[in-house]
Amino acid sequence: MFFQKEIETAPRSEIEALQLNKLKALVKYCYDNVPFYHKRLTEAGVTPDKIKVLSDIQYIPFTTKDDIRDNYPFGLFAAPMKDIVRIHASSGTTGKPTVVGYTREDLDMWSDCVARLCVAAGATEDDIVQIAFGYGLFTGALGLHYGLEKIGATVIPTSSGNTEKQVMLMKDFGTTGLVSTPSYALYIGEVAERMGIHTEDLKLRLGLFGSEGCTNEMRDQIEARLHLFATDNYGMSELVGPGVSGECQLRQGMHIAEDHFLPEIIDTKTGQVLPHGETGELVITTLSKRGIPILRYRTKDISRLNYEPCECGRTHCRMDKIKGRTDDMLKIRGVNVFPSQIESVIMTIPQIAPHYQLVVDTNGVLDTLEVRVELADSSLLDRFSELEDLKKTIHHKLQTVLGINCKISLLEYQSIERTAGKAKRIIDLRNNGRII
Repeated sequence: MFFQKEIETAPRSEIEALQLNKLKALVKYCYDNVPFYHKRLTEAGVTPDKIKVLSDIQYIPFTTKDDIRDNYPFGLFAAPMKDIVRIHASSGTTGKPTVVGYTREDLDMWSDCVARLCVAAGATEDDIVQIAFGYGLFTGALGLHYGLEKIGATVIPTSSGNTEKQVMLMKDFGTTGLVSTPSYALYIGEVAERMGIHTEDLKLRLGLFGSEGCTNEMRDQIEARLHLFATDNYGMSELVGPGVSGECQLRQGMHIAEDHFLPEIIDTKTGQVLPHGETGELVITTLSKRGIPILRYRTKDISRLNYEPCECGRTHCRMDKIKGRTDDMLKIRGVNVFPSQIESVIMTIPQIAPHYQLVVDTNGVLDTLEVRVELADSSLLDRFSELEDLKKTIHHKLQTVLGINCKISLLEYQSIERTAGKAKRIIDLRNNGRII
């Protein structure tokens, strides 16, 4: 079994000593090899010898996605191209993609981190794992692929889409593990049902889900539909891809690979580091990367860190499920609304299918929020009184959670577009129809 016990269960003092040594080396590496960081650090008055203790990281300026885009394509690479053996990139839906490069050492570290989270979640060498992420510049598929192969699991690289074939292969190949987005896992369950294949007839037992948020309520829906044990993992291409953190079988937070990633929680508005246990924006420094090292990357993800050792024996800190992102938080009539809050309500209503869209618009000077949900049984559309009662129920529950009124639209089953990747949840008509 792939379990790096010595480092994964190390005392906090040893973890922090290792982080400090790596941070000192990283600052010098960035200062010497990346002109962008040399300039940024010099302007901030941070020379490599200024880092004496871990808390000195606060003096290092943040790195943002815009910084990576502004240095497109290879301006933040620290290693020469002859040492870069892999390139990945984000989708670039809002402009130039963020491009990242990997040395051979980076790939080894990456697969180690993914192997750790897979084993922590319960994967073994006996598993047959179907990867329903899109292969290509996106880091998710190949990241999980190499990590699972490292632990000896059998990998089926089906990629995303062609869902009926996905289900067929699950049945014929005896797939025991599924890698996908949570929303695509739900859709796979729908398609299996439509094909007349009962999930009890499949051998699925473990889900390794990522690339989009997943509330506990949505996780319950996935488990009920696919009869598997669903776990979350976290990462992003700017940091490495999947492998930054992942849930163990106790599912009490996602263990961060702290020997490779140094996490902080900051106040989004002020940039100040918050005390342990506070909720705020997650900031990550990549301690081990050579191709494109990143200092204090602002992820825009809202989370909280727990430094208490886990009952599983692992001592690395754990991050909460992502509450939302600073850039997908909706401000409706002065109230901050996260899509995850709405999802947690919708998923508990049995008459509603687990798919939704949020439409934000303006009416005069006031913002409006429309919550579009699908009926699990479209025949309900013909029963007006039941339909109105359901609408009132949803409206009341959302108003209780959000503190604002919103319009509820009940739609026919399967009228909201399904995707094999990240679900398109938000249509913001205030911003020229921005879709998130």
